[in-house]
Amino acid sequence: MTKKEAAKYLIENASTGQDVLNPLGKDEVVEFYRLMRGVLFHEVYRVGESQEEIENKLGKAETIFNGFKAIERHECRCFDCFLERLPRLKELLDGDVEAIYEGDPAANSKDEVVLAYPGFLAISAYRIAHELLGMGYSFIARIISEYAHSKTGIDIHPGADIGPHFFIDHGTGIVIGETTKIGKNVKIYQGVTLGALSLKEGRLLHGKKRHPTVEDGVTIYSGASIFGGETVIGEGSTIGSNAFITSSVPPHSLVRNKPFDLEIKHS
Repeated sequence: MTKKEAAKYLIENASTGQDVLNPLGKDEVVEFYRLMRGVLFHEVYRVGESQEEIENKLGKAETIFNGFKAIERHECRCFDCFLERLPRLKELLDGDVEAIYEGDPAANSKDEVVLAYPGFLAISAYRIAHELLGMGYSFIARIISEYAHSKTGIDIHPGADIGPHFFIDHGTGIVIGETTKIGKNVKIYQGVTLGALSLKEGRLLHGKKRHPTVEDGVTIYSGASIFGGETVIGEGSTIGSNAFITSSVPPHSLVRNKPFDLEIKHS
Protein backbone atom coordinates (compact mmCIF):
# COMPACT_ATOMS: atom_id res chain seq x y z
CA MET A 1 0.00 0.00 0.00
CA THR A 2 1.40 3.39 -0.98
CA LYS A 3 1.20 6.53 1.20
CA LYS A 4 -1.53 7.85 -1.10
CA GLU A 5 -3.54 4.63 -0.82
CA ALA A 6 -3.03 4.49 2.95
CA ALA A 7 -4.19 8.10 3.39
CA LYS A 8 -7.26 7.46 1.24
CA TYR A 9 -8.11 4.34 3.28
CA LEU A 10 -7.76 6.18 6.60
CA ILE A 11 -9.98 9.07 5.43
CA GLU A 12 -12.67 6.71 4.20
CA ASN A 13 -12.60 4.57 7.35
CA ALA A 14 -12.45 7.21 10.05
CA SER A 15 -14.30 5.87 13.10
CA THR A 16 -14.10 8.82 15.49
CA GLY A 17 -14.36 12.56 15.37
CA GLN A 18 -18.07 12.79 14.63
CA ASP A 19 -18.67 14.60 17.92
CA VAL A 20 -15.90 17.16 17.48
CA LEU A 21 -16.09 20.30 15.36
CA ASN A 22 -12.91 22.29 14.59
CA PRO A 23 -11.18 21.12 17.77
CA LEU A 24 -8.54 23.11 19.55
CA GLY A 25 -5.30 21.37 20.28
CA LYS A 26 -5.01 19.61 23.61
CA ASP A 27 -2.16 21.96 24.52
CA GLU A 28 -4.48 24.96 24.30
CA VAL A 29 -6.98 23.38 26.68
CA VAL A 30 -4.18 22.62 29.15
CA GLU A 31 -2.95 26.21 28.79
CA PHE A 32 -6.42 27.45 29.76
CA TYR A 33 -6.25 25.37 32.94
CA ARG A 34 -2.77 26.68 33.70
CA LEU A 35 -3.85 30.27 33.14
CA MET A 36 -6.83 29.90 35.44
CA ARG A 37 -4.80 28.13 38.11
CA GLY A 38 -2.24 30.90 37.78
CA VAL A 39 -4.67 33.78 38.27
CA LEU A 40 -6.51 32.00 41.09
CA PHE A 41 -3.20 31.83 42.95
CA HIS A 42 -1.45 34.76 41.29
CA GLU A 43 0.35 35.67 44.51
CA VAL A 44 1.99 32.22 44.55
CA TYR A 45 2.71 31.80 40.85
CA ARG A 46 3.74 35.48 40.48
CA VAL A 47 1.74 35.81 37.27
CA GLY A 48 0.64 39.37 37.99
CA GLU A 49 1.29 42.04 40.56
CA SER A 50 -1.40 44.42 39.36
CA GLN A 51 -5.05 44.26 38.38
CA GLU A 52 -4.12 45.10 34.78
CA GLU A 53 -1.69 42.18 34.56
CA ILE A 54 -4.30 39.76 35.88
CA GLU A 55 -6.87 41.15 33.44
CA ASN A 56 -4.41 40.45 30.61
CA LYS A 57 -4.07 36.84 31.76
CA LEU A 58 -7.84 36.51 31.90
CA GLY A 59 -8.00 37.95 28.38
CA LYS A 60 -5.71 35.19 27.15
CA ALA A 61 -7.86 32.62 28.92
CA GLU A 62 -10.99 34.08 27.31
CA THR A 63 -9.45 33.81 23.83
CA ILE A 64 -8.86 30.10 24.37
CA PHE A 65 -12.25 29.66 26.02
CA ASN A 66 -14.05 31.14 23.01
CA GLY A 67 -12.59 28.33 20.92
CA PHE A 68 -14.22 25.76 23.18
CA LYS A 69 -17.62 26.47 21.64
CA ALA A 70 -16.41 25.06 18.33
CA ILE A 71 -15.76 21.71 19.99
CA GLU A 72 -19.07 21.11 21.75
CA ARG A 73 -22.09 20.48 19.52
CA HIS A 74 -24.63 21.88 21.97
CA GLU A 75 -25.10 25.41 23.28
CA CYS A 76 -22.65 26.27 26.06
CA ARG A 77 -22.32 29.25 28.35
CA CYS A 78 -19.90 32.16 27.85
CA PHE A 79 -16.63 33.11 29.56
CA ASP A 80 -18.37 35.76 31.68
CA CYS A 81 -20.57 32.98 33.08
CA PHE A 82 -17.41 31.09 34.02
CA LEU A 83 -16.06 34.19 35.76
CA GLU A 84 -19.27 34.39 37.80
CA ARG A 85 -18.28 31.02 39.27
CA LEU A 86 -14.79 32.27 40.16
CA PRO A 87 -15.48 33.41 43.78
CA ARG A 88 -16.95 30.02 44.71
CA LEU A 89 -14.13 28.23 42.88
CA LYS A 90 -11.52 30.30 44.71
CA GLU A 91 -13.21 29.65 48.05
CA LEU A 92 -13.22 25.88 47.45
CA LEU A 93 -9.58 25.78 46.37
CA ASP A 94 -8.46 27.91 49.32
CA GLY A 95 -10.27 25.44 51.57
CA ASP A 96 -8.50 22.51 49.91
CA VAL A 97 -5.12 24.18 50.44
CA GLU A 98 -6.02 24.75 54.09
CA ALA A 99 -7.07 21.11 54.52
CA ILE A 100 -3.83 19.81 53.04
CA TYR A 101 -1.63 22.22 55.00
CA GLU A 102 -3.35 21.59 58.33
CA GLY A 103 -3.53 17.84 57.75
CA ASP A 104 0.04 17.21 56.64
CA PRO A 105 2.83 17.95 59.15
CA ALA A 106 5.34 17.61 56.30
CA ALA A 107 3.97 20.75 54.62
CA ASN A 108 6.14 23.79 55.33
CA SER A 109 3.79 26.40 53.86
CA LYS A 110 0.60 26.83 51.88
CA ASP A 111 2.71 28.05 48.95
CA GLU A 112 4.44 24.67 48.97
CA VAL A 113 1.06 22.93 48.82
CA VAL A 114 0.00 24.98 45.79
CA LEU A 115 3.30 24.67 43.93
CA ALA A 116 4.49 21.17 44.76
CA TYR A 117 1.71 18.85 45.94
CA PRO A 118 0.36 16.46 43.28
CA GLY A 119 -2.83 16.08 45.29
CA PHE A 120 -3.54 19.77 44.98
CA LEU A 121 -2.74 19.79 41.25
CA ALA A 122 -5.30 17.02 40.77
CA ILE A 123 -7.88 18.78 42.96
CA SER A 124 -7.43 22.15 41.23
CA ALA A 125 -7.80 20.52 37.81
CA TYR A 126 -10.91 18.72 39.04
CA ARG A 127 -12.48 21.91 40.46
CA ILE A 128 -11.96 23.84 37.22
CA ALA A 129 -13.04 20.91 35.03
CA HIS A 130 -16.15 20.36 37.19
CA GLU A 131 -17.27 23.97 36.63
CA LEU A 132 -16.72 23.64 32.88
CA LEU A 133 -18.71 20.40 32.83
CA GLY A 134 -21.56 22.18 34.60
CA MET A 135 -21.52 24.77 31.82
CA GLY A 136 -21.78 22.11 29.12
CA TYR A 137 -18.11 21.71 28.20
CA SER A 138 -17.83 17.96 28.79
CA PHE A 139 -15.11 17.35 26.22
CA ILE A 140 -12.93 20.18 27.54
CA ALA A 141 -13.48 19.10 31.15
CA ARG A 142 -12.32 15.57 30.36
CA ILE A 143 -9.15 16.81 28.65
CA ILE A 144 -8.23 18.83 31.75
CA SER A 145 -8.91 15.93 34.13
CA GLU A 146 -6.85 13.55 32.00
CA TYR A 147 -3.99 16.07 31.91
CA ALA A 148 -3.94 16.01 35.71
CA HIS A 149 -4.19 12.20 35.63
CA SER A 150 -1.13 11.97 33.39
CA LYS A 151 0.84 14.32 35.64
CA THR A 152 -0.09 12.88 39.04
CA GLY A 153 -1.47 9.38 38.62
CA ILE A 154 -4.68 10.63 40.25
CA ASP A 155 -7.82 10.03 38.17
CA ILE A 156 -10.79 12.20 39.20
CA HIS A 157 -13.72 12.30 36.80
CA PRO A 158 -14.96 15.89 36.40
CA GLY A 159 -18.52 14.70 37.03
CA ALA A 160 -17.78 13.64 40.60
CA ASP A 161 -19.39 15.77 43.33
CA ILE A 162 -16.70 16.68 45.89
CA GLY A 163 -17.35 18.89 48.89
CA PRO A 164 -15.08 21.50 50.50
CA HIS A 165 -11.82 20.92 52.39
CA PHE A 166 -10.80 17.87 50.38
CA PHE A 167 -7.40 16.35 51.21
CA ILE A 168 -5.51 13.93 48.97
CA ASP A 169 -2.32 12.69 50.65
CA HIS A 170 0.43 11.32 48.34
CA GLY A 171 -2.28 10.42 45.85
CA THR A 172 -0.71 8.15 43.24
CA GLY A 173 -3.19 5.56 42.00
CA ILE A 174 -6.37 7.19 43.30
CA VAL A 175 -9.47 6.68 41.13
CA ILE A 176 -12.69 8.62 41.74
CA GLY A 177 -15.54 7.74 39.39
CA GLU A 178 -18.04 9.99 37.64
CA THR A 179 -21.01 9.57 39.99
CA THR A 180 -19.02 9.56 43.24
CA LYS A 181 -20.32 11.93 45.91
CA ILE A 182 -17.86 13.10 48.59
CA GLY A 183 -18.78 15.30 51.54
CA LYS A 184 -16.70 17.90 53.34
CA ASN A 185 -13.47 17.34 55.29
CA VAL A 186 -12.68 14.01 53.62
CA LYS A 187 -9.12 12.67 53.50
CA ILE A 188 -7.97 10.04 50.99
CA TYR A 189 -4.59 8.34 50.71
CA GLN A 190 -2.80 6.81 47.73
CA GLY A 191 -4.19 3.84 45.85
CA VAL A 192 -7.83 4.34 46.85
CA THR A 193 -10.54 3.40 44.34
CA LEU A 194 -14.08 4.76 44.48
CA GLY A 195 -15.51 2.74 41.63
CA ALA A 196 -18.46 1.03 40.01
CA LEU A 197 -19.46 -2.41 41.28
CA SER A 198 -19.98 -3.90 37.82
CA LEU A 199 -19.76 -2.60 34.28
CA LYS A 200 -21.21 -5.68 32.53
CA GLU A 201 -24.16 -3.61 31.32
CA GLY A 202 -21.81 -1.10 29.71
CA ARG A 203 -23.56 1.91 28.11
CA LEU A 204 -26.87 0.95 29.72
CA LEU A 205 -25.44 2.30 33.00
CA HIS A 206 -24.76 5.74 31.54
CA GLY A 207 -26.28 8.45 33.73
CA LYS A 208 -26.99 6.09 36.64
CA LYS A 209 -25.41 6.29 40.11
CA ARG A 210 -22.60 3.75 39.85
CA HIS A 211 -20.07 4.99 42.37
CA PRO A 212 -20.15 5.30 46.17
CA THR A 213 -21.09 8.15 48.47
CA VAL A 214 -18.55 9.22 51.10
CA GLU A 215 -20.04 11.38 53.84
CA ASP A 216 -18.42 14.19 55.86
CA GLY A 217 -15.26 13.64 57.87
CA VAL A 218 -14.32 10.24 56.44
CA THR A 219 -10.69 9.09 56.19
CA ILE A 220 -9.80 6.37 53.67
CA TYR A 221 -6.34 4.85 53.96
CA SER A 222 -4.11 3.53 51.19
CA GLY A 223 -5.23 0.76 48.90
CA ALA A 224 -8.87 0.68 50.01
CA SER A 225 -11.45 -0.13 47.31
CA ILE A 226 -15.07 0.98 47.67
CA PHE A 227 -17.58 0.03 44.97
CA GLY A 228 -21.23 0.55 44.08
CA GLY A 229 -23.72 3.33 43.62
CA GLU A 230 -25.74 2.30 46.67
CA THR A 231 -22.69 2.06 48.93
CA VAL A 232 -22.52 4.84 51.54
CA ILE A 233 -19.57 5.37 53.88
CA GLY A 234 -21.13 6.98 56.93
CA GLU A 235 -20.02 10.25 58.44
CA GLY A 236 -16.86 10.23 60.53
CA SER A 237 -15.83 6.71 59.57
CA THR A 238 -12.28 5.45 59.04
CA ILE A 239 -11.55 2.91 56.32
CA GLY A 240 -8.32 0.99 56.86
CA SER A 241 -5.73 0.11 54.24
CA ASN A 242 -6.61 -2.52 51.62
CA ALA A 243 -10.25 -2.84 52.73
CA PHE A 244 -12.62 -4.09 50.01
CA ILE A 245 -16.11 -2.67 50.50
CA THR A 246 -19.26 -3.27 48.45
CA SER A 247 -21.94 -2.41 51.03
CA SER A 248 -22.70 0.59 53.22
CA VAL A 249 -20.82 1.40 56.42
CA PRO A 250 -22.63 3.04 59.38
CA PRO A 251 -21.48 6.46 60.61
CA HIS A 252 -18.46 6.63 62.94
CA SER A 253 -17.27 3.13 62.06
CA LEU A 254 -13.76 1.71 61.86
CA VAL A 255 -13.32 -0.75 59.01
CA ARG A 256 -10.11 -2.75 58.81
CA ASN A 257 -8.87 -6.16 57.74
CA LYS A 258 -8.31 -8.79 60.39
CA PRO A 259 -4.68 -9.06 61.50
CA PHE A 260 -2.73 -11.64 59.57
CA ASP A 261 0.32 -13.67 60.54
CA LEU A 262 3.60 -11.95 59.73
CA GLU A 263 6.65 -14.19 59.76
CA ILE A 264 10.10 -12.69 60.25
CA LYS A 265 13.15 -14.88 59.79
CA HIS A 266 16.63 -13.84 60.84
CA SER A 267 19.33 -14.59 58.31
